[in-house]
Amino acid sequence: MTAEPAVGPWLAARSQRVIETSCARVYLAADTAWKIKRAVNLGFLDFSTLEKRHWALQRELAFNQRAAPDIYRALVPISRAAAGGFEIGGDGEIVEWALEMRRFSEADVLAHHPASVDGPLAERLGRAIATAHIAARVTPNGAGVAALGYTLATNAEHLRPLAPRLGGAAEVESVLSTIDAAFARQAPLLEARRREGFARHCHGDLHLANILVEAGQPKFFDCIEFNDALSEIDVLYDLAFLLMDLDLRGCRPAANRVLNAWLDEAARGLPASLWAGVAALPLMCAARACVRAHVTAGAGDRRSSKAYLAAARAHLAARPPRLAAVGGLSGSGKTSFARRLAPMLGDAPGAIILRSDEIRKRQWGAGPLDRLSPQAYDPDADARVYEEMFALAATLLGAGRSVVLDAV
Repeated sequence: MTAEPAVGPWLAARSQRVIETSCARVYLAADTAWKIKRAVNLGFLDFSTLEKRHWALQRELAFNQRAAPDIYRALVPISRAAAGGFEIGGDGEIVEWALEMRRFSEADVLAHHPASVDGPLAERLGRAIATAHIAARVTPNGAGVAALGYTLATNAEHLRPLAPRLGGAAEVESVLSTIDAAFARQAPLLEARRREGFARHCHGDLHLANILVEAGQPKFFDCIEFNDALSEIDVLYDLAFLLMDLDLRGCRPAANRVLNAWLDEAARGLPASLWAGVAALPLMCAARACVRAHVTAGAGDRRSSKAYLAAARAHLAARPPRLAAVGGLSGSGKTSFARRLAPMLGDAPGAIILRSDEIRKRQWGAGPLDRLSPQAYDPDADARVYEEMFALAATLLGAGRSVVLDAV
């Protein structure tokens, strides 16, 4: 059964505005939004029947309620009314399904003001994403070579016909071949991360247009529900979308702060091999940029699509890793200086900052804002902190990532 053609106009008449996408329509009323899937089959998603749309909306509700339960309310049927027309709920024949949501201010979505991602918000973003990744279900058959390979192959298939909008076939093929070469080099690492537990059920579409900030707190919405191959992915690949998006919009310091906050928090719950995995970050950012290149080119946005393709190339233009050390007494401004320095070093979005304070608190099982006892600062404790700091620096430099050491 395909979509009931009269349902859309009926809902639109009860709404203030309608948002159209390639696979859904969102009807905005005073304090409520209803989302209906379009009856389309795009290959990587299939909403061509009422049953398939119902299945997808059930998953969309369940998945998004984890991160935004106050936004995603219920799945409601649209049925034929006894007196004619339609009604939400009711006992008549169900002709469509709608996802009922709380309407939020579009002005609160970060895509409309990326420059507002200052240091404290970037810190909250990175740690919130890491917390979600730690809690996410491990998917041992996801991620790895198969998952990223599927994404790269599917994207290339869609990107090649759009080459005239992207500077020509030679330019597109050059970028795709560079990505393929990086993918081949990183394949063993991707598989190792899958085996080690970095493949998890993730948001899958974590860019600025799917993050809003209310009362200073980030909320993630509109995660991928329609294709497990796009959501059962490496947690770093999930993060890479946001890092790429911020960097492209001229917000590299924010992207760097997000990455560092994510690593600091992820180290509290993800496997210890977390740090070596940053070797795959340039590939992951390039893959995300290529996805956006084909989406924006398909939508006719030639300027954005060219910018994304250029970003994909730039992420794979490796820069030699560098090591810097920032020292000074507590309160002397060394951490502020390290955070200004890090975005300038190495591959986008910059260097990893290894802070002795953060390492010490992790070693003692404390949170980032907790105070430690004097015992945590005795000579033996200091030795353990610096031993871990130098070991992590060696790992990160070996993975091609620049490092800034921040310690007294």
